[in-house]
Amino acid sequence: MSIPVLNVGQMREWEESTWKAGRSKTEVIRRVGHLVAERAHKMLKRGESVVAFHGSGNNGQDALQACRLFIEHEVHRIEAIHPAQALKEFESALALKPSLILDGIFGTGLNRALNEGFQKLIHAINQSGVPILAVDLPSGLNGDTGEPWGAAVKAQVTLTLGAPKRGLLSTQAWPYVGRLEVAPHIGLIDCPHSSDMMWGQASDFRWFPPVRPVDGHKGTFGRLGIIAGSLGYHGAAILAARGAQRAQTGLITLHAAPEVFQPIAAQLQSVMVRPSVAQGPDPSDYTCLLVGPGMAGEGVAQAARGWLEKLWLQAPIPMVADASALDLLPPSTAPAPGLRAITPHPGEAARMLGVKPHAIQDSRAESLRSLSKKFGDCWVVLKGCQTLIGRSDGPVFINPSGNPGLAQGGSGDLLAGWLAGLLAQPLLQSDPHKTLRYGVWRHGFLADELERERPHWTIEDLSAFQVFPEKHVENRPNILPEVD
Repeated sequence: MSIPVLNVGQMREWEESTWKAGRSKTEVIRRVGHLVAERAHKMLKRGESVVAFHGSGNNGQDALQACRLFIEHEVHRIEAIHPAQALKEFESALALKPSLILDGIFGTGLNRALNEGFQKLIHAINQSGVPILAVDLPSGLNGDTGEPWGAAVKAQVTLTLGAPKRGLLSTQAWPYVGRLEVAPHIGLIDCPHSSDMMWGQASDFRWFPPVRPVDGHKGTFGRLGIIAGSLGYHGAAILAARGAQRAQTGLITLHAAPEVFQPIAAQLQSVMVRPSVAQGPDPSDYTCLLVGPGMAGEGVAQAARGWLEKLWLQAPIPMVADASALDLLPPSTAPAPGLRAITPHPGEAARMLGVKPHAIQDSRAESLRSLSKKFGDCWVVLKGCQTLIGRSDGPVFINPSGNPGLAQGGSGDLLAGWLAGLLAQPLLQSDPHKTLRYGVWRHGFLADELERERPHWTIEDLSAFQVFPEKHVENRPNILPEVD
């Protein structure tokens, strides 16, 4: 189940309600220590050593509990209460070439700027080059604003506890947070708070997409029309088609500019390829249309403006707009007769709203809602670190999967094809928000699995990558013994 994004005050209220309900703080710390140790083990090889910093607060207790579970790894514990002494101990520990730093110095209770001694300690930790796992949030970071209290640890992974803190989602926090992961089941009572921002989880899609009917045929699973490709950009059309194939759409037809028809058709087998026509596609031939990937060639997108505007406002079927098509969409206050989805990255979103890219990044959720309102209450997939999925009203979901390896040309084309291929299927059109969230999550999930298996991968690798179904399952069995 997705997790609400909370501020620090709400998180404290949740904890206090838990203690009043009779839950044991000791048991919560014990459980958190187990989760932290399990995550740390995934970052280590057998025999590698760990430096664990622990402060005087709950984060320090969590780190100490985790240290008890490092059975196959030597652990150097450093009490970070007197920073000068902690710095000396750390410099000595570095001579032993540790492979991981566990950061449990400060938590959400920090409410003032760090003194010079702690700033020096954190600077030394960051300069060491050793990967860092932060407990709950990087030490020195404000959990509400995402700004450092003078200095903050730059973690490779942050395992936040219970629920994501709002500040960890701000763009200024990203260099400190690294990969954000959530440990929701730490022994607290059910969360008493709600939020308009929700952190997605793999378990949201445990039985999704639903099992296909045994008597299904090609028509059961939709007909997707893709209008994509131009001279110099034909690869984007191919990747979009391959993304749709991964969605297992019933029938896929790609309409390509005549000058790139031949190289596109030569690389696709089960996808039908046809030369594009001046009047655009006939929407009655399809259950969904994707427009935009690879249409950046000179004059190609502009030539499509007339029919695209008409279809966007009037076509009764779902439509997905990506890449060059985003600049051609007509603003509208009225919803279209069919589902609409757009997939901009921050630069494209900035052009669509007439602002600078930093304005998008400074207020990503608000930007998403503004885009949706401007273009007929459409669904928006605002790509980037912690991709957002939502529209003008209702919850905005944050995608938990993906990694910087997706920052390659063609990644968005593959995703757009995948999303359109899902939305083309009538069985998946009743809950478009979940369908879009699944497509984004699946795209990032495969990238994460590929990163673990084969570094230096390409988008072509991603388009063909397979994993075993059991890797979908969240909360795999613990590999660590319980320790009293």
